[in-house]
Amino acid sequence: MTFSPLELTLLLLGSAVLGVVAFRMMHLPPMLGYLAVGILIGPHALGLAESSEAFHSLAEFGVVFLMFSIGLEFSLPKLMAMRSIVFGLGMAQVVLTIAATMLFGWTIATQLPPSIHISWQASFALGGALAMSSTAIVSKMLTERLELESEHGRKIIGILLFQDLAVVPLLILIPSLGQRPDALVETLAWAGVKAVIVLALLLFFGQKLVRGWFTIVVKRRSQELFMLNLLLITLGAAWITERAGLSLALGAFVAGMLISETEYKHQVEEDIKPFRDVLLGLFFITIGMLLNVQLVLAHWWLVLVLLAGPVLLKFALIAGLAKLFGASDGISMRTGLALAQAGEFGFVLLNLAGGSHLMDPFIIQVVLASMVLSMLVAPFIISKSDQIVMKVSSNEWMMQSLALTKIASRTMSTNKHVIVCGFGRSGQSLATLLGEENIDYHALDLDPERVQEAQTAGRHVSYGDAARRESLIAAGIYRASAVVITYASTPSALKVLHLVHELAPTLPVIVRSYDDTDLDLLKSAGAAEVVPELMEGSLMLASHALVMLGVPLRRVVHRVQTAREERYASLRGYFHGVSDAGEEADLERLHSVTLSASAAGVGKALGEIDVAGAGAEVTSIRRGKGRLDVAADVVLEAGDVVVLRGAADAVNRAEQRLLR
Repeated sequence: MTFSPLELTLLLLGSAVLGVVAFRMMHLPPMLGYLAVGILIGPHALGLAESSEAFHSLAEFGVVFLMFSIGLEFSLPKLMAMRSIVFGLGMAQVVLTIAATMLFGWTIATQLPPSIHISWQASFALGGALAMSSTAIVSKMLTERLELESEHGRKIIGILLFQDLAVVPLLILIPSLGQRPDALVETLAWAGVKAVIVLALLLFFGQKLVRGWFTIVVKRRSQELFMLNLLLITLGAAWITERAGLSLALGAFVAGMLISETEYKHQVEEDIKPFRDVLLGLFFITIGMLLNVQLVLAHWWLVLVLLAGPVLLKFALIAGLAKLFGASDGISMRTGLALAQAGEFGFVLLNLAGGSHLMDPFIIQVVLASMVLSMLVAPFIISKSDQIVMKVSSNEWMMQSLALTKIASRTMSTNKHVIVCGFGRSGQSLATLLGEENIDYHALDLDPERVQEAQTAGRHVSYGDAARRESLIAAGIYRASAVVITYASTPSALKVLHLVHELAPTLPVIVRSYDDTDLDLLKSAGAAEVVPELMEGSLMLASHALVMLGVPLRRVVHRVQTAREERYASLRGYFHGVSDAGEEADLERLHSVTLSASAAGVGKALGEIDVAGAGAEVTSIRRGKGRLDVAADVVLEAGDVVVLRGAADAVNRAEQRLLR
């Protein structure tokens, strides 16, 4: 089918929105939705969109901005802190995966028909693609499961970090492998020389230039100019490396490295996200378009073999290496399970190998299909990793039992103590105050380094997951006087509340949250108190200001106590502005509605309009220079200003009832 540019754009946008919504509803990464959309509308399925050169060029910018984001995260202090994992475990995983793939390719080369040839260059490129794991999927799953700071979480992130860094030389090597065999060494050497020269010039001159230029731009106080400058630097660096015969992505990576050393790093990260995510989504749609569904269905058995083979190989390789580097069986298996799937950069490298004519199109098709399937099953494997490890590793039962025994032995002699869930900054501050009041406590935390440091200092803390029934029992929940959840994670807090309600229904639980969004949800789940740090920060700021202005301390304390007793009702919701455009739609807000003479609410009592039925409430009514008491029998007049509070949709519905 032939579409105009506008029609093609609408098709892509509509398909992408539907695909992402569908995969979000299934709690799967949006990237998989983009791939599914590309497969569906591509030339090998419904044939609604054809893959064109212009389309691919635009999609390549998605990879450019992805590499720019990776460059922003690249910092020497971070690498030095994790050097044993990154350059030990991570490097070994990438090198051995490539070596194993090349060995396998050499072994089966003699078994394939003459029409399908696998050279060592193709095996190398394929090994590089298969060595990658999905940073987007794995980091999202670890964040949701609160495992980023766990021992296996740190190993996983370290390996992913090296994989991201390994992409840089692979982007240079793979296109060079497509040259004539007799000119290969010369081509690789020349590419290496150009890379060193360009990188040295960019890093040497670029560092001072970028910092100074950004300072000039920021002083102009223009968000539009800041964004234009950011795009100029990113695409300009990419253009320089491309003109040098290298890749666009390499220049973007260097640009990210340069900006990561400036104080504008975090602002840049936020500004670049829309471009990166949209264009990266377009890139994954183009990858999906490459998949020939009919060919895959005709050779489904080969796709399944290529799905199971690399996944099992990577799992065994990573788990074995982690064990070799001193990890326990359980940690090794969890690390291997999390990284067994393919990754985003695998598609980039496979696409690059196809463009360099290193591989037969048939091989690219079946490998591409197996990589997509491996990413589809990855969230399910990671979510079930604990059950898998428990069933497979008998030693893991012993390690878990030993950890629980250690917790139980430390809390056995304590009664009426406080169980502190999480020993970060908030948990440690709480523990200090409890200690000063001679109140016993015992904390549970999943960061082994933090636990070791705190135990050495004599703090009562153990390695354990507070969201597990066994950990709470070992911590003495039946003898405790309270539980305090010190980290702001509503899903985990709800899990802990459920377990506490089941084990000790009368035990009070105090929960920390970021703001008041989930306050009612946490209270209904059984929290005795919910402390929204944003609201408490506002209260403390206001109380200090009132005391400084001469308001008696007793009155200030009374106002603060009243605000807490009414669950921050007077503070909930606020007037949104342009800078709040990214706020959650369900976050409470305040909105002023001025009634004109023709408004539907004029002449009616407030109770007749039923604002509450729309899901909102009236917090105040201003008439002239005075305020009216909010009551159901108040009759509204033209010129009145009604202040509504509620979620965005509820406020809009209530406004419609007042005006029309």
